[in-house]
Amino acid sequence: MFRRSTRTQTIVRRTVLTALLAVSLSALPGPAGASAGEGGGAIFALTNATTGNAVVAYHRAADGSLEPAGTYLTGGLGTGAGLGSQNAVIVTDDHRFVLAVNAGSHSISSFRIRHDGLQLVHTVPSGGVMPTSIAVRNGLVVVLNAGQPNNISGFRLAPLGRLSAIPGFTRPLSAAQTSPAQVAFSYDGDTVIVTERATNMISTFAVEDDQLDGPFFTPSAGPTPFGFAVGQRNTVLVSEAGAGGGASTYRVTGDGVTAVSSAIMTGQRAACWAAVTPDGRFGYVTNAGTGNISGFAIAADGSASLLDGDGVTAVTGGNPTDVAMSNDGRYLYARVANLAAIAVFGVGPDGSLSALPSLTGTPAGLAGLAGF
Repeated sequence: MFRRSTRTQTIVRRTVLTALLAVSLSALPGPAGASAGEGGGAIFALTNATTGNAVVAYHRAADGSLEPAGTYLTGGLGTGAGLGSQNAVIVTDDHRFVLAVNAGSHSISSFRIRHDGLQLVHTVPSGGVMPTSIAVRNGLVVVLNAGQPNNISGFRLAPLGRLSAIPGFTRPLSAAQTSPAQVAFSYDGDTVIVTERATNMISTFAVEDDQLDGPFFTPSAGPTPFGFAVGQRNTVLVSEAGAGGGASTYRVTGDGVTAVSSAIMTGQRAACWAAVTPDGRFGYVTNAGTGNISGFAIAADGSASLLDGDGVTAVTGGNPTDVAMSNDGRYLYARVANLAAIAVFGVGPDGSLSALPSLTGTPAGLAGLAGF
C-alpha cells in the first residue's frame, strides 16, 4: 500500500489547479448560450458511428427541457453497436470539458465546452482495445478498455484539455475477458472502481500520485453487476442485470468495497444503468427489459430501500438505458433507444419522479449519456 504522507502534496497540487480553473469558469457559459448559473446546462451522447464517431449535444433549459445543440466529430470511430457500458461520454466536474470513447478506433477524445458548442481538443490512443467507459477526477482520467485483454489506463487532462498517457498506469482486471461495464472514481477520488459482469466481481484500485495499487477483488452482492453511481460518504449504488433485476449498495473501505444492502430485488428486468442525486439521498436504475425506472432511498449509513413497493418509480416505455442527472439534482434523463427519445423527469424532494415532455427524434444508435 502507498504511504498516506504523500497525500499532502497531492492535495496542494489539486487545490492550486482548482483555483486556476475557477478563474476561467466565471466567464465560461454553457453550450447554446446558457450558463449553469442561469439554471441551464447540457446533455451529451455519442453517435458511436463506424463512419465517424461524434458527440451529440443538447442544451438543457432551466425547466429541464432539451433542444439540439449540435453534433461534433471526435476524430475517432465507433462500433455501430451498443457498447454495453456506462460512462461512454462524461463531463468533467468543473463543466469545462467533455471526454468520449472511440471504441472502434481504440482512442479517446477531449472537447472544450464553449458558449457556441464543443471544440475538439485532442484524440489519443486509449491504452488498450475497445474503450467503452471513462472516468475523470481532478485532471486524472481513467479509461476502461473492454477488448481482450481487459484493462484500465490512465491519462492526465491538462488545463487546456490535452491528454497525456501516464507511464506505468495500465492495469489488468481479474481476467483477460470479464465483460466489464463501467469505470468510475470513489467520491473522495482515492479509489477506482470497475464492475465485471462475466465474473460477478467488483475490481478496485487505490490511487496515489498518478500511481495505482491493485487490483483488489470483491464478489458482487447480486448477479451481474453493471452500471453504478457513487454518492456522498463513498456509497456506491450498483445495478444488477441478472435474473429478477435489482441493485446493491456498497461502501468504499480500505482497498475495496463492502456490501451494505445486498441484492435489493425490484421485480423488474435488465437493471443496467444507475444514477444518484448529488446529495446522495436517492438512487435510480433503469430497467431495459420492463421499460421503467426503479428508485431507492439511500440512508446515511449506505443502506438502501425501494421508493416504491412494486419497484416502479417511473415509466419510460421502450428500453431505457443510459441515465444522466442535472448537476442541481432536479432532473433525471434516460435514453430510450427504440423510441428514439430521451425521457425527462423532475426529481421530487422525496425522490419521486414526475414525467416531463421527452425529447424525441434522437439519432439511432446513440451510446452513453452525461451532462450537467
